[in-house]
Amino acid sequence: MYAYTGRILHIDVTNRKTSIQRVGPDFIKKYLGGTGLATRLVYDNTPKGCDPLGPENALCFAVSAFAGTTVPVGTKHGVAAKSPLTGFIGDSLSGSYFSEMMRRAGYDGIVIKGQAPKWVVVFIDDDDIQFLDAAPYMGMNTLETQRAIRERLGDENVRVSAIGPAGERLVRYALIDNDGRQAGRSGNGAVMGSKRIKAIAIRGSHPITVADPKGLMEASLRLIKASRGPGTLKYRTLGTPANVLNLNKMGLLPTRNFQETVFEEAEKVSGEYLHERYHVKSVACAGCSIACEQWGAVKEGKYKGAMIGLDYEPLFAVGPNCGIGDMAAIIRLVQLCDEYGLDAMSTGVVISWAMECYERGILTKEDFGGLEPYFGNDDAAVELVRRIAYREGIGDLLAEGVKRASERVGKGSEHFAMHVKGLEMPGYDVRSLKTFALGIAVVARGADHNRALSYEVDIKGEVDRFKAEPGRGKLAMEKEDFACILDCLVLCKFLRNCFTDFEREVAEIYTMATGIPLTPEELKQVGERVVNLKKAFNIREGWTMADDWLPPRVLEDPLPSGPGKGVRVTPEELRMLIQDYYAARGWTPEGLIPKSKLIALGLEDIAEEIGVEEPVAAPAAGEA
Repeated sequence: MYAYTGRILHIDVTNRKTSIQRVGPDFIKKYLGGTGLATRLVYDNTPKGCDPLGPENALCFAVSAFAGTTVPVGTKHGVAAKSPLTGFIGDSLSGSYFSEMMRRAGYDGIVIKGQAPKWVVVFIDDDDIQFLDAAPYMGMNTLETQRAIRERLGDENVRVSAIGPAGERLVRYALIDNDGRQAGRSGNGAVMGSKRIKAIAIRGSHPITVADPKGLMEASLRLIKASRGPGTLKYRTLGTPANVLNLNKMGLLPTRNFQETVFEEAEKVSGEYLHERYHVKSVACAGCSIACEQWGAVKEGKYKGAMIGLDYEPLFAVGPNCGIGDMAAIIRLVQLCDEYGLDAMSTGVVISWAMECYERGILTKEDFGGLEPYFGNDDAAVELVRRIAYREGIGDLLAEGVKRASERVGKGSEHFAMHVKGLEMPGYDVRSLKTFALGIAVVARGADHNRALSYEVDIKGEVDRFKAEPGRGKLAMEKEDFACILDCLVLCKFLRNCFTDFEREVAEIYTMATGIPLTPEELKQVGERVVNLKKAFNIREGWTMADDWLPPRVLEDPLPSGPGKGVRVTPEELRMLIQDYYAARGWTPEGLIPKSKLIALGLEDIAEEIGVEEPVAAPAAGEA
């Protein structure tokens, strides 16, 4: 095999046993890599109904088909497990040299199960798997851990994925950090912590070969040139914080826990302001020709010395959504989240919920241990991040995520707990994005812009974003399948506008790299297959139609201002949109998957487990 190795490493940290699973081209072609392969490994290795923080939950890594090749923005990997936030599939992506080193060590995937008797560092050195004592690294933040392990092993080429204090304490939205990049959403850092794994270090010495080196190099150079063109200009200059002013103008910028959608201090937290006042460098993922991550440094004031790369989603979450209009504070808050090992998106949404609870008198100063976390209080936000990471005081409640926290507190706080399926909302208010409202209601991971991607048709004006109508289900489905293909390959979504004929060009590049023939039609079916696979996992774990829903604030509170003033998504609209989506998918009106659908997608084994018989249509009037 080219590019791929055909080997999946299985590690049981309870008894320190390892084994190799061999997979052939036919199997790997069905899922490609990334989140597709990682999800399949989770499905096959995680027993039904297991505790997400129990030893049976499989933590699975899978490399991109293009990791370590010349394909730009393709050196990435997926991480998946049963999410401790949602109880459903929890998959995340990261781009770093850990991805390349995993392939060089000889593996397309890694499956980790069990719970170590004491904290360990798993060191994968080609075929030699070692379990090192993690005691020297306990309590270290994510970056300190990575540096210390490389120093101990005496090799700067060793790549490390690590958790911080949040993962050690099983914060349900803890992340896994590698090279300063994060497998961020859905709580896989807590899954890793539940296995008492402080870090996974990896070193590989094998070459990565491709089937058609000359053809792949030529195709890669064309793609690199396109990636440096107008389609990615805003990402190269301002990064994703460029979204702030545009979304604010459109009335889509979540502000003060999604109470409003226009932030009066948007100028001071914009990509333009970051670039003018704080920018120090632009940083690229491994093998990336775009370099979208804009690093900002604070040079004076109480946050002097803070420095981090800022993307829009963390910025919105700890900034406008918490009523904070100070870029220096935002830089510090995101830096703390990365170092503690917290998903900054979930952290910001949880803190904004806590701030609203405080302002409404649902939680008091005494509940917060003397803090007064009103909107805009950056000092309180900084302290809450620390308390969440260490589960101190109110932080122990907030570490459970906004769904569980609101259920425990009650008193009407569930109304403004902004999540879908337990995963906190992304940085787009969906009340005036009707297609996207559907997209994040039904997507398997929960409230997520990267998996749904249907905000594009609303924001670009391809449809009337204020209107719910039949046909949106098909649009949401197509965007979700397209996003899934990118996540399986794995290709950065910023590359999506750099192709003239996406399916044809990517299928050709895939075949040049792997030597496995892949048609545009087969590539397109991968997206549909993996979306159905994720849904099948959720059904197996207890999903019902009630899980495909939106927060009460979205359904009951009209937008108070901005271009969408007075707009909301009504329950009737959402029900219609969901049925439209189920029909487009070929699912039953209850959102279940017919056996015939799964069999047609090559998921015969899953069809027998969760597939349902197709409903028999009632005879038309006058027919027997």
